[in-house]
Amino acid sequence: MAAPQMPAFDPFDVEESNRTTLPEPFATTNRRRWNRRLGDFAGLTNFGVNLTRIEPGGQSSFRHAHSKQDEFVWVVEGEVVLVTDAGRQVLKPGSCAGFPAGTGLAHHFLNEGTRDALLLTVGDRTPGDAVGYPEVDLAGRYDEATGLFGFTHKDGSPY
Repeated sequence: MAAPQMPAFDPFDVEESNRTTLPEPFATTNRRRWNRRLGDFAGLTNFGVNLTRIEPGGQSSFRHAHSKQDEFVWVVEGEVVLVTDAGRQVLKPGSCAGFPAGTGLAHHFLNEGTRDALLLTVGDRTPGDAVGYPEVDLAGRYDEATGLFGFTHKDGSPY
């Protein structure tokens, strides 16, 4: 079969990276999460689409909630534990979860299994989005100029 031609593409042809803009000591904790930035690869600017691979023992992020960004996650392979304010639940392939902006519903995904988990994650890029992290001294704000989140302590002081 011939390789797809843009705008079609094979998501596994997109470079996988575990880079993060999180400051230390938080960055090291997230090194077991890998992203293929599919939306960026396709030239999308209004929302992001990532194929996220979480190694056993890894997490998607620290538990967090967005002020203006909606998030949607579909479990493609493996099994993850969704942790929210309401507790923990196991999600298997085909399960989805949605996190409307501004609800304060803090969440993250843990891979407590023995094989990699694969998630398709979608989030918008709404200007002025802020991210709160209830369990760690971290605050994030979306930087429109760079298209990345910048981070400070909760009191606004730099790392």
